[in-house]
Amino acid sequence: MDLGLRGKIAVVTGASRGLGRAIAVELAREGCDLAVCARGDDLPEAAERFRESGVRVLDRKVDVTDAEQVRAFVAEAAEELGGIDVLVNNAGRAQPGNFASLTDDDWRADIDVKLFSMIRCSRQAIPHMRARGGGRIVNINAVLGRSPDPAFFATSVNRAACIAFTKTLSLELAADRILVNSVNVGLVRASQWERLRDRIAPDTPMDRFYEERGREVPLGRFGDAEEVAAAVAFLAGERASYITGASIDVAGGLGRSL
Repeated sequence: MDLGLRGKIAVVTGASRGLGRAIAVELAREGCDLAVCARGDDLPEAAERFRESGVRVLDRKVDVTDAEQVRAFVAEAAEELGGIDVLVNNAGRAQPGNFASLTDDDWRADIDVKLFSMIRCSRQAIPHMRARGGGRIVNINAVLGRSPDPAFFATSVNRAACIAFTKTLSLELAADRILVNSVNVGLVRASQWERLRDRIAPDTPMDRFYEERGREVPLGRFGDAEEVAAAVAFLAGERASYITGASIDVAGGLGRSL
């Protein structure tokens, strides 16, 4: 299926590993030129992987909780690559903890890296999309935003806010032909689960951890990052031209919301 992405310019945050890396690989394979960012030092290696598809890649170390860094990165991306057609707001992390254990600082850090990173990046990218007559914003969220878990209290609350942000922004931008959608992930193999395993079950081999936790999923397994990336690429492309304001779970059936 031709998604109509060849020659488009996509910005992907949190692209050095996990979901962000898989999404960037998928978009590059579809022919998108990329502007990618992450906080870590492993982004240059990931960028070389993206360039294997023959596309242009701008990679920069950026902290999406810093508004000035976001502004400078998006401006450089538009200048160097010739505009922006697609924004994938992927940066974020899991914040385990129940209501009693979470501090004010935990709450602030979590909402900053989730909701406010989407706000900052969208604010900077939207004018460039308007200049090109339209665009796509895909926000990577969590199924917990619609099916909360008290063990991930902050994530459940803040991801619900991200889903509401997605829906509201889609209404405001529809007249500009900028489509805004949310992909809500469930249990997907990623480095954050390795860090969580180290905290709660350090003696459990990773494969066994995935197997045991995967039993919670109706499909009986963790998902792979590439399965999420496929959904993102579809929403970014021309085949999804009548989808906006949608909240799509890529979670193997996990979650009890309608």
